[in-house]
Amino acid sequence: MSLPKLILVAALMAAGSVSAQSMPAPASAPATAGTMIVVPANGEVRHANDQAIVTFAVEEFDKDKNAAAARVNRKMKEGTEIVRRADPKAELKTEGYYTYPVYPEPPVQPLPAGRAPAKPVPTGWRVGQYLEVKTTNLAELPKTAAAAQKVLQINNISFGLAPATEKMLDDRRIAETYRNLNERIVSIARAMGRQPGDAVIDTVDFEGSGNYGGNPPPPPAPMMMRAKAESSDAMPEPSFEPGETTLQMRLVGKVKFK
Repeated sequence: MSLPKLILVAALMAAGSVSAQSMPAPASAPATAGTMIVVPANGEVRHANDQAIVTFAVEEFDKDKNAAAARVNRKMKEGTEIVRRADPKAELKTEGYYTYPVYPEPPVQPLPAGRAPAKPVPTGWRVGQYLEVKTTNLAELPKTAAAAQKVLQINNISFGLAPATEKMLDDRRIAETYRNLNERIVSIARAMGRQPGDAVIDTVDFEGSGNYGGNPPPPPAPMMMRAKAESSDAMPEPSFEPGETTLQMRLVGKVKFK
C-alpha cells in the first residue's frame, strides 16, 4: 500500500475513535426503579360537640313495694312530660326499671353455737327507673335539666357529635388523610433522590389494616359528669361545658417508583 493511502486509513481510524469517545453512554436506570414503599398517613379534624345524651333517674324507697313503685311511676311520667315541653325535638327513651328488696344489716355478735341464722326479712323495697334524653338543643339544655331536676335527678351526661355533623366531618377527615399521604410521598421521593412524579400509588388502605405497624388510635372517650337532684322549688341551672371531639383516621398507601 502506498504512503498516501496509509496516511488516509490512519486518519479515518483516528476520527472514528474520537467520535466513539465523544458519544454519550446510554443512561442507566435509577437504583430505586421498581422500589415498592409502604407509606402510613394520618388525618384529624376537630369540631365542637353539638349533641348531648342525658340520663335522668328516679328512685324511691318504701316498706310497701307498691307504694314505692307508684311514686316512681308518677315522677317518671311527670319528669318525661317536663322534658317534652322544654325540648319538643329531643329523643326520649325510658329504660332500666328495677325493683329489689333491702335487708337489714347482719348482727355484729356471732350466733350461739348450733343456732341457725334466721331467714332475712326485707325492711323495704327500692324501686327506680331511667330516662335517656338525646338532644342537639345545647343552648337550652341547662334550663331543661333544671326543670327536670325538680322531679328527677341527673345520673349521667355525655357530649358528642350529631350524626349529620359526623358525616360532614368524615368527608373532611378523608380529604385531610389523603393530603397527608401525598405530602409524605413527596418527602420520601426527594429523600430518595427521585422526582415526586415518578411515584405511582399502587394501593390505598383507608382502614389502616394489615401488617403495616400499628393500629388506628381509639376514639376519644366521651365527656361525662354526674349530678344529684336537690329538693328545691327554684332549682338553679346546672353548668355544662360540651367541649369538642377530635376525629382521627389512618390510612396506608403502597407506592411504587417507575
